[in-house]
Amino acid sequence: MTTPPPKAAPTPQQRKRRWRGWWLKQLHSWHWISAALSLVGMLLFAVTGLTLNHAATIGATPVVTEQAAILPAPLRPLLSRTLAPDARLPSSVASAVAAATGLDPAGRAVEWSDTDAYVALPRPGGDAWVSIDRATGRITAETTDRGWISYLNDLHKGRNAGTAWFWFIDVFAVACIVFTLTGLLLLQLHARHRPATWPIVGAGLAIPAILAILFLH
Repeated sequence: MTTPPPKAAPTPQQRKRRWRGWWLKQLHSWHWISAALSLVGMLLFAVTGLTLNHAATIGATPVVTEQAAILPAPLRPLLSRTLAPDARLPSSVASAVAAATGLDPAGRAVEWSDTDAYVALPRPGGDAWVSIDRATGRITAETTDRGWISYLNDLHKGRNAGTAWFWFIDVFAVACIVFTLTGLLLLQLHARHRPATWPIVGAGLAIPAILAILFLH
């Protein structure tokens, strides 16, 4: 049996070609994964960028809904007693308010006065608040809905959107950064076959810079 000849060591050009192929594969993988992760979010933020830019010309008529109810008598003493300035509503009171109005004040900051407890409940695309008379237990609630465009605009700004949306924006931003950086590296790898690559990238940098210098004061 003849022994097969040993494989020749790869030449520097072959090693460079393999290294380039490995990098291309990695960049393409990270590029399409980050694109898939950020696709819907990027579309949402692009559309709401337009609606925010034209907010003055997009009309919206807020819809205000008012409600009234009475806190059950056994719960009223929980509000009539002296409470710390930073105290939250007792859980049983918060549950009763949520059942009566559909607005949940549990865990929210309370503005205490001698006569009432006021809870602000801001939300994307609107506003809400609840006030409870500490003596009579009368509940007054108001909800303002400014529509879907306002809702999406507030999501764009992260306004009153809560912790989960806060972290979503961070994850989405990281995915966008990965998408753009891998895209830049892919441009660099293919630039020699596409002479217009760097002039177009330069224009993308120069246009907003020139506008900012000349027109933003």
